[in-house]
Amino acid sequence: MSRKCGWFIHIKLLNSPKNIFTMTNLSPAEEIKQLREQLHTHNHLYYVKNDPQITDYDYDQLLKKLEALEAKHPELDDPNSPTKRVGDDRDQRFEQVVHQYPMLSLANTYNEQELRDFDGRIRKAVGDDFTYVCELKFDGVSISLRYENGKLSKGVTRGDGTQGDDVTSNVKTIRSITLSLPKGDYPDFFEIRGDIYMPKDGFLKMNERRAENGEKTFANPRNAASGSLKLIHSAAVAKRPLDCYLYYLMANNLPASSHYDNMQKALHWGFRVPETMKRASKIEEVLEYIHYWESERHNLPYEIDGIVIKIDELNLQEELGFTAKSPRWAISYKYKAEQALTKLNSVSFKVGRTGAVTPVANLEPVLLAGTTVKRASLHNQDIINNLGLHEGDMVYVEKGGEIIPKITAVDESQRPENANPIEFIATCPECGTTLVRKEGEAAHYCPNENHCPPQRKGKFVHFISRKAMNIDSLGEETIQLFIKQGMIETIPDLYEIKAPQIARLERLGEKSAKNIIESINKSKEVPMQRVLFGLGIRFVGETVAKTLAKNFQTIEDLAKASEEELVAIDEIGEKIAQSIRLYFSNAENIKLINRLREHGLQLTSQMEKKSGGALNGLKIVATGKLENFSRDEIKDAIESHGGKAVSSVSAKTDLLLAGENAGGSKLKKAEELGIRIVTEQEFMEMIKGE
Repeated sequence: MSRKCGWFIHIKLLNSPKNIFTMTNLSPAEEIKQLREQLHTHNHLYYVKNDPQITDYDYDQLLKKLEALEAKHPELDDPNSPTKRVGDDRDQRFEQVVHQYPMLSLANTYNEQELRDFDGRIRKAVGDDFTYVCELKFDGVSISLRYENGKLSKGVTRGDGTQGDDVTSNVKTIRSITLSLPKGDYPDFFEIRGDIYMPKDGFLKMNERRAENGEKTFANPRNAASGSLKLIHSAAVAKRPLDCYLYYLMANNLPASSHYDNMQKALHWGFRVPETMKRASKIEEVLEYIHYWESERHNLPYEIDGIVIKIDELNLQEELGFTAKSPRWAISYKYKAEQALTKLNSVSFKVGRTGAVTPVANLEPVLLAGTTVKRASLHNQDIINNLGLHEGDMVYVEKGGEIIPKITAVDESQRPENANPIEFIATCPECGTTLVRKEGEAAHYCPNENHCPPQRKGKFVHFISRKAMNIDSLGEETIQLFIKQGMIETIPDLYEIKAPQIARLERLGEKSAKNIIESINKSKEVPMQRVLFGLGIRFVGETVAKTLAKNFQTIEDLAKASEEELVAIDEIGEKIAQSIRLYFSNAENIKLINRLREHGLQLTSQMEKKSGGALNGLKIVATGKLENFSRDEIKDAIESHGGKAVSSVSAKTDLLLAGENAGGSKLKKAEELGIRIVTEQEFMEMIKGE
C-alpha cells in the first residue's frame, strides 16, 4: 500500500537504514508487533515530520511482510494496524474537516506480473468490456477541493482519510487553482482532487536560498510541498513555488459515466488537468505507457514516481468497490529509484554565506537518471556517521526526488584495506576558525562571520541583491574584484569607494564606475526593512525583516530589544530572537551599523500606521474566516487604511469585522456593547473608494 493519497496515496524515496528487515528468533506475535511499531514510526516521519528515513520501496516491503504475517495469523488481528489504516498527516493547528467522500490509499506494485494479476482479477470480476485510464503519479501532496455554485469553498488535506486539515487560505495562494468558475454546466456542489507539488526548478532555487540563509533544506520536492502547504501564514505560502494538477472529479450528479470524460469536462470548466492522461483497452497498452514514461519522466518539469491505472467506467468502479484501505478498481505501478555504484574519491567541505559548513562527496563520474553525477551532498556530520563512510568506499548513489544526488548506502565488501573513516573537520577550511555546532541543529558553523572569506563575500553579494539594497550595477564578479584589490572589507566600505578607484580596474572604466557609484548612492533610499534583510542576520528573511520594521521605529530600538520582547512579536520565534540578540551583541556589528548611519542609509522605519484614510482612528476586531484576507493580511489592511487592529472586543472597540462562521464570545459581546458589526463585503466597500 502506498503512503500518499489524493483520491489515492503516492509516496517517495529516501535513505534506507541498515538492517531494516532483520528480525531473527522472534515469535510471530513479536515480529508483527515490531513491524507495526516500525511502520507507525515511519508513517509519522513521512506524514507529520516531512522527514522520511527509508525509501518508498523499503517501506512497501515492510508493509508486505506485515500483511503476509497477519494473513497467516488472523488471531493477531488489530484494526489499528498500518495494513488497515491510511497514513495520517493531520496538524492540530488547522481546523479539521470531515471528507464527504473518504480519501483512501492506493495499492501499488513494482513489477509487471502483479499488474497482469490485477488485470486478471478485474476481468474475472466484471468481464472484458471495460477501459483503463493511465495517469502520471505526481510526487506531491494530496488535496481535495470543494466547489459550491462555482466558487472554491474548501481546500482539505488527506488527513487520516476520514478527515483532514482545512488549508483553504493556503490553497488560494496557488495560481493554478481556480477560485471562481465562469458560468457553466457544472454541479452546484462537487469535489475535485489532485496533487499540490513543487516544480524542479522552483525546488532547487528555494533550497539554494534556504542554504544561503542557514535554514534546513528540504530533501525533495514532495517534502517541500507538504511543508509549504502546512505553513500557518498564507502570505508565506504564497512565496513558495507551488503548483497543482487535478485528476479525479466527485459529485452526486457527474456530467459523464466515464472518469476520463469527467476530467475532460473539468478541463473545459477551467481546471488544470494533466494532458498526459490516456485510455487503454488492454494491459499491454498500459505497459507501453509505463515503459514510455519510465525514461521520459526525467524530461518533465516536475517529479513523478510511477503510473496510476484506473478503471474508466464509474459503474464498474462502484461494482468493484473498496477494501478497508484501497479501491479495488485502481493500482499504481511504482518506478524504483535509479541507483548507481561508484567510488568515493574524497569529501570536501564548503562554507556558505551564513557560515554553514556542508560536506560534499566527490565521486568517480557515473551516469544516473540521464545525467553524469560527480558530486553528492552529505548535508552534515550525522549523515556521514550513519552511512559509515570510509576513504575509497564504493557507494550507491540515487537522486533524491530524482533531483539531488545522494549516497544511500556503502558496499562494505569492496572497502580498501586499512581505509580510514571519513571524519568531519574541526576547523573552518577557509579561515581556520574552530567550528561550532549549536544544540538542536544538524549543521556545523564557522563563527568568524565578518572575516571568513566566503562569508564576507556572501554578505556583500546578499547585501547588493535585488530584494535587499538592489545595487544592480554591481555583481558577484565585481564584488570579488573589489575584495581582491583591498577596496572593501566590510559592508560600509561600499559607500566609501570613489569612481576613479573603479575606473582604473580591468574591464570596468569610467562609464561603469559612474553607474556603480550612482547605484550605490541610490541604495541609500532603500527602506529600513530591506536594509535589515540586507544585513544578512541569520533567520531574518524578507518577511521577518518587515515584521521587525513594523514593531521597531529605529534599528537602535531593535538592537536594545530583549529576547523576551522579540519573542512576544507574532512570527518571531525563540530561534530568530536568539539570532538577533547574538548579532547586536557583537561590537563589530554595532560599529558596522553606526558607519552605515553615517553614510545616510535608512535606519528609521517608515512603516508607520497611516493617519487619515477610511478607517482613521478606528479600533477594529476581525473574527471568523475571511475569504480575501489571511490573519496577517487583514491586520495590514486595517492599519494601512488608518485603523488599529485589536484582538479582543471591549467598550473601546469601534468595529467588529465578522467573517464566515463568526460567532462565540466576540460576536455576543459586540452585540451587547452596541458595537457596529460589518461583513467582509461591507468592509471591502469601506476601503474601496480610498
